[in-house]
Amino acid sequence: MTSIKRISRPIRRNREAAAVALAAATALLAGCNSSDGKGDHSLSDSEASGDSVVVGSNNFAESVLLADIYGEALKAKGIKVTYKPNIGSRETTYGLLKNGSVSVLPEYNGALLAYLDPKATPKTVQATTSAIETKLDSKLTLLEPSPAQDKDSVTLNVATAKKYNLTGKSSITDLKDIAKDLVIGASPEFQTRQPGLIGLKGVYGLQFKSFKALDAGGPLTKAALKKDAVQAADVFTTDADISTEKFVVLQDPKNLFGFENVQPLVYKSALPHKGVDALNAVSAKLDTATLLELDTQVQSQNKDPLDVARAWLTSAGLG
Repeated sequence: MTSIKRISRPIRRNREAAAVALAAATALLAGCNSSDGKGDHSLSDSEASGDSVVVGSNNFAESVLLADIYGEALKAKGIKVTYKPNIGSRETTYGLLKNGSVSVLPEYNGALLAYLDPKATPKTVQATTSAIETKLDSKLTLLEPSPAQDKDSVTLNVATAKKYNLTGKSSITDLKDIAKDLVIGASPEFQTRQPGLIGLKGVYGLQFKSFKALDAGGPLTKAALKKDAVQAADVFTTDADISTEKFVVLQDPKNLFGFENVQPLVYKSALPHKGVDALNAVSAKLDTATLLELDTQVQSQNKDPLDVARAWLTSAGLG
């Protein structure tokens, strides 16, 4: 089941930039339209005749970083790339993809499926992709999903993990005998959602000592976890504070929080076959631990995402 909280995350991040997003979308529609010749070039070894592949992103840091990774991987294969960063939310970017104004966008498969079909409940990553493809505009396609996911989690602070000998290889199941001693913190909605307290009890058999209403994986939640006001919390899996604060994210073997794999969404006629191969190679190398490390460099160490993207591609043999 797809996590509703994760679906709302881009909307939450984008709310403060709504005016900027609208302006960016307007400018993009004016500057890049679907009549620029891209429609004449299918997924083949031929290059688009002088046109750039337009790599876009939503307006939050991780999306910009992923767009830079995709764009630089395409450049390494001799493909001309134009960046359109910080466009806006899915409601904007999906429309721009449909009309060819954007050629490539980093997506999260579970959130995209929930946007296209809110009632879908796929049980595997492949089923998620298949379900999306039945709903996608015919001009669009998904490339291979990466192992990297950015999703809701049950995360412990250092003291709690140490006390109960839990590590990043431990799972939510390991809390069954100790949840009664732990306070868990999350957004108020976490109490009443299947991918929340209801599912943690029904799927994993967990009954926590109490619940503390905070925010959706934001500063209140992380501060409470750090101060031990809560011992467990819902923190998004690629949040840079996981690394800096040495929080421990527990595995979710029963997929309570669904699938949120990073996956390229592509306007089919804009990308030559070697570009498809390049992005699939990125997906094959990109896992959650790597994405977390790259996010940390950008969000905590204030490194330029383009520099981080280039360095990682070089280290992965993709630059």
